[in-house]
Amino acid sequence: MKPDLREALQQRILTGDGAMGTYLYQMGFPVGVSYEEFNTIRPDVIENIHRRYYEAGARVIETNTFSANLEKLSKYGLENEMDAINRAGVRAARGAIGQDAYVVGAVGSIRDGKLKNLRTAKVIEAYQRQMHALLDEGVDGLLLETFYDLDEMLLALRIARAASDVPVICQFAVEDVGRTQDGNGMKGAFDQLQAEGADVVGFNCRSGPNGIMRAIDSMTGPVGLPLSVYPNAGIPDYIDGKYTYSAGPEYFAETAQRFADRGARLIGGCCGTTPEHIKAIAAALDGYIPQFGQAAAPLPAVERIVVKPVEKPVETESAPKQSAIQEPSIVDLVRKRHTVIVELDPPRDLDIRKFMDGAAALKEAKADAVTMADNSLAVTRMSNIALAALVQEKVGIRPLVHIACRDRNLIGTQSHMMGLDALDIDHVLAVTGDPARFGDLPDSSSVYDLTSFEMIRMIKQLNDGTAFSGKPLKQKAKFVVGAAFNPNVKHLDKAVQRLERKITSGADYIMTQPVYDPSLIERIAEATKHLSVPVFIGIMPLASGRNAEYLHNEVPGIQLSDEVRARMSGLEGEAGRAEGVKIAKELLDAALPHFKGIYLITPFMFYDMGVQLTEYVWQKTERM
Repeated sequence: MKPDLREALQQRILTGDGAMGTYLYQMGFPVGVSYEEFNTIRPDVIENIHRRYYEAGARVIETNTFSANLEKLSKYGLENEMDAINRAGVRAARGAIGQDAYVVGAVGSIRDGKLKNLRTAKVIEAYQRQMHALLDEGVDGLLLETFYDLDEMLLALRIARAASDVPVICQFAVEDVGRTQDGNGMKGAFDQLQAEGADVVGFNCRSGPNGIMRAIDSMTGPVGLPLSVYPNAGIPDYIDGKYTYSAGPEYFAETAQRFADRGARLIGGCCGTTPEHIKAIAAALDGYIPQFGQAAAPLPAVERIVVKPVEKPVETESAPKQSAIQEPSIVDLVRKRHTVIVELDPPRDLDIRKFMDGAAALKEAKADAVTMADNSLAVTRMSNIALAALVQEKVGIRPLVHIACRDRNLIGTQSHMMGLDALDIDHVLAVTGDPARFGDLPDSSSVYDLTSFEMIRMIKQLNDGTAFSGKPLKQKAKFVVGAAFNPNVKHLDKAVQRLERKITSGADYIMTQPVYDPSLIERIAEATKHLSVPVFIGIMPLASGRNAEYLHNEVPGIQLSDEVRARMSGLEGEAGRAEGVKIAKELLDAALPHFKGIYLITPFMFYDMGVQLTEYVWQKTERM
């Protein structure tokens, strides 16, 4: 007889399983259907997936019942099948594994962190009926996962405790700031859950390993319960209509040990993970003795840096509205001389002072444009069109605005572009945009009415005086449209072919993802020298060793060389930023002979790093 799950977690670290929904998607099953219904209509498929995770080393298997509650199933007309779906889910998991593994009933959030008009009585009924079905079928425990608010988690936990004494695992989906969506600090939230009878507390979804590790490290004081962690496989990329994940099994093996050092006793995977990830975790934890306390020091604050104040305050004399956008355009400039574009992320709150100080500092350093992403990584930020107007008016530097396909339908996109034209903001970058479900508001919709190719073509149509609908406009726009390019791929030639299609669609210039390998810079130069439009090579200074590992393993489109990762390893704070700038300067040395266009990306609003690198470009080009 295997011990109770609570006792087992006191004795050793257990490996959990990986994703179900995204794995079914990778296997070719369509989105827009109830994957939970597969428990009854395709039990062979579900049982096979459970078996693969068990054979990979998972010893805690969660049922395919995450959304098998009355509220979620009603969207598919399946509410009357709720009991059968949950019971079949338990049977499929139990039939696929050995006696040494545990089956936990997966119960997902019903409110999903949304303030919607759903009566608490309905939520209680939905939880009660689902949990009773799972418990009646004999699960070894309950896993309450992907909860955003403490209040709903406490409600679900109380229902579970009233129904049974089985072990209950409570997992929140949070960002690396380490707070629930309703504003509770994680340490306090975990303390409340422990008082209400939780047996294990932790995190899953929404973040990759780096984000969850930061959430753990942000807590003050020890947690009185075992921790569980089920991170996503990094940030998903959306390419040719499909989601892909960048964090591989080797990275999960390494981070599993770091989670164990921080007190995690149950370690598995969420969105994007596969049996290969779980196999790597199980192998890494086999016989591993956690080094408690040696790797759990709080991470340095990533939003703080001491910079020299800008001598000329932002609020002094405003530059003329037209001054930043007069000819020559960025394309005209880069054909004549080296040209520097610097990216600053719009703030995530209402305080724009640091952003405006950064723009002013870059203006002082003679950057040619400041570019602003459009809610990058699907995280809500201040409108880049508003900041672009302020930067243009108050700082007198050209704004370059990213336009994502994700957030606006055709109506909203044309309206957005018409507003930019009215503000005399004419430099834009068309991008696909990261999927909304993986950002800070995961229940918002990803629109994708347009691909990036179509977005470029439609914007250039405005330049011809034609609306998206085909109707004539009374005047023509004058947009200079850029396209994004990811050269960090296995087959560079195929990526360039994709890029050629963007140029055919009307792209006027190209901006690349960050590159960290001088030899790759040379290959990009050779592969793109035939293009008819200029290429701005992306350089992003690294802020720390952890930042380097996060970018390499979790962010799609970014790959670091082994040498760069080794140089950044263990460096944090000022030392990390100093080495990051040094590496970036070496990359600029490799890039400047091949590219006149330089695209500097500012990490964490450390704009002083962008200032240093902009000044370095001018120092180098003066001698060229």
